[in-house]
Amino acid sequence: MPSERGPGAALGIGPPGIRSPNSAEMEDGRSRAKVLKTVYRLWRYLAQRRFRIVTALFLTILSNTLALLGPFLSGKAIDAIEPGKGLVVFERVFWYCGWMGFFYLVSAILNYLLSVQMISLSQETAKQMRKDVFDKLMELPVSFFDSRQTGDILSRISYDIDTINTSLANDLLQICTTAVTVAGSLVMMLSISPVLGVVFLVTVPLAGMFIRRNTARINRYFRIRSAKLGALNGFVEEIVSGQKTIKAYRREKVTISRFDACNEEAVVSYYEADYYSSSLGPMVNFINNLSLALVSVLGAILYLLGYLTLGNMSSFVLYSRKFSGPINEAANILSEIQSAAAAADRVFMLLDEPPEKPDAEGAPELGAVEGDVKLAGVSFGYRRDKPILKDISLRAPPGSLIAIVGQTGAGKTTIINLLMRFYDPWSGTISIDGCSIEGVTRKSLRLAFAMVLQESWLFQGTVYENIAYGFEGREGSAGPIAAGDLKEKVIAAAKAAQAHNFIMQLPKGYDTVLSEDGINISQGQKQLLTIARAMLLDVRMLILDEATSNVDTRTEIRIQEAMRTLMKDKTCFVIAHRLSTIQNADSILVMEDGKLVEQGTHESLLTLNGVYAGLYASQFG
Repeated sequence: MPSERGPGAALGIGPPGIRSPNSAEMEDGRSRAKVLKTVYRLWRYLAQRRFRIVTALFLTILSNTLALLGPFLSGKAIDAIEPGKGLVVFERVFWYCGWMGFFYLVSAILNYLLSVQMISLSQETAKQMRKDVFDKLMELPVSFFDSRQTGDILSRISYDIDTINTSLANDLLQICTTAVTVAGSLVMMLSISPVLGVVFLVTVPLAGMFIRRNTARINRYFRIRSAKLGALNGFVEEIVSGQKTIKAYRREKVTISRFDACNEEAVVSYYEADYYSSSLGPMVNFINNLSLALVSVLGAILYLLGYLTLGNMSSFVLYSRKFSGPINEAANILSEIQSAAAAADRVFMLLDEPPEKPDAEGAPELGAVEGDVKLAGVSFGYRRDKPILKDISLRAPPGSLIAIVGQTGAGKTTIINLLMRFYDPWSGTISIDGCSIEGVTRKSLRLAFAMVLQESWLFQGTVYENIAYGFEGREGSAGPIAAGDLKEKVIAAAKAAQAHNFIMQLPKGYDTVLSEDGINISQGQKQLLTIARAMLLDVRMLILDEATSNVDTRTEIRIQEAMRTLMKDKTCFVIAHRLSTIQNADSILVMEDGKLVEQGTHESLLTLNGVYAGLYASQFG
């Protein structure tokens, strides 16, 4: 079922309502718990590459330790300069400065190697995450895709994972560097003067409290931002795919106004997320500058009292900058970390989606199929409050051609969805050769059908590859097939589907490469290729859901005749609006308001002078 949430559906952007302190604390607590869970799951991805992590940690500790020796050597060099003219011990100054330059050079080289490690780590993690998401998409039921915008799904596998990748490569490195630098600077400061270190017992907890208080709220805004971007991408994807319709109905201005509304919501969500996150950096910077001012005043007093040398004072100030600087930078990148956390949350939400209902335990394969299909008392709806099929019972004997007709929304395609087990009925049973389809494996059930839908789907590849698509994996029942034999079968199927002539007129015939979704051929030609694809398969049952709606009537009749020859002794379900193409059907099922109201041959239904006769009269007068 299509999603009931249109593009740009409201997601709650705007100022939060008035809440009691307890409710706010509870919400913040839940947000923090969710963030911690997301971080833990990200760590599980990283933990798969332990060697790179250990290497990165080693390089981080070593490079930052060498960099931390710089202020210490700088202080020693300053102490080598005694007050008064001509009292400078140049040998000591050059000695300390030389070692300081060497340590900084080695630290820079190690930082370069560390960056390479982190880039590789983040790319490998993103690659694994994309694979997991794509594999998950292959496991999800059809109902998941029916109820979500394509653009939003694509946003999760592209934008959201790219955001995570960027954060792992840059922000994670910054956090590791911050931890080592802050810890090392604190140790060095306390070794120089524990009295001056007391200043940070006040300023650091103050900065920590401010960051902690704002983290949960900022994360909430970034989750909203990611959701808004997904909605915007979904809207754009719909509009790009429907350009011909938009231009034909001259709806450009209306479409632009709808895009403006979606875009405005995205902009507001971006603004709110960035607005609240941008307040962290300046506030933490102010606290750090306050600590530096206190250190300078207190340090000057200690120097005058003789408790500190000038070199020690200089080293302590440099270490205080190294101590407070990373904290300020960490506050500044908090917005990026929150954005990555929100993106990871959306990705994990997709990974947590329940897969298609598993097969029954010990379910057997659907063996040699005769094609005797029965529906007994089947009722179903995509929503519990809106049933589509109501107590449907029918039988399709082996080798019969069953046509299903009715007005739009009568439930024709829903029957096909149930036959393929894209959905399971609320009540009633569907059986093939007396075996309930819910008792066999989905794979064997779907391999027993060939299916052609109204919306033709082709991929970027040659004409030959598109027709042969799906044949691999079915060869087990027919034995290995040589490439030459398969090529002959492909050509035979194309001829039967009336597609061979136009294929030979293409630049390279069957080796012509079709562009994405086959946009370099007509819609009718696309349908002929998908019909040829289905006719190639060695199956006992065929489903055509408005499969010839984009070809002319004469071609459609020829295809039906070819299919009757090719599908001899095989069960065929055809959904068609053009009644002229199904007059030779063994049985015509007439659907109305989810019920099977009439059933019979073309002549018998006309004689009945009921719903089918009315449909026929509306087309042929």
